[in-house]
Amino acid sequence: MELLRPQAAAESAAGAPIVMVAIDLSDGSAELADALRLSVSRIIEKTPNARIACLNVLKIARISLESDLDAEGNNKHVARLVQLKHWAEPLKAPEGSITYHVIEAVSPAAAILDYARENIVDHIVMGARANSAMRSLLGSVSGEVAAQAPCTVTVVRVRHAAEPAE
Repeated sequence: MELLRPQAAAESAAGAPIVMVAIDLSDGSAELADALRLSVSRIIEKTPNARIACLNVLKIARISLESDLDAEGNNKHVARLVQLKHWAEPLKAPEGSITYHVIEAVSPAAAILDYARENIVDHIVMGARANSAMRSLLGSVSGEVAAQAPCTVTVVRVRHAAEPAE
């Protein structure tokens, strides 16, 4: 059995690809969360030495003063970190291979792109919400990230069963 020296272990981790998962923790679809988790598990299965960065963007208003506490008096950042860890638990990734990040930003897409550039992310995985008229007019976070990302982007959608033809 070969033991890794600290320097060798650091060099090995530095060369490992980073898979960033942008996770929307708002009350959305459990199906989308499951589909996103399945896609991430398939990606890391093919890249066993990959590091996973779970990222959530806490959207803030441009002008208003917002509290760090939610309505129950809990710290928003801590609550989201706990939710990220809960989301990632079923991945059963090796200890130390997952990091958790909550970033405050006005624009979620810009925050995701900045994080990817600054941390030299190799692959971004994110979910896409259902289509709506407003989203088609203004664009979506996943569309903006896919168009401007410096790396591969996988956008996960929930597959709905085809409705029978009449």
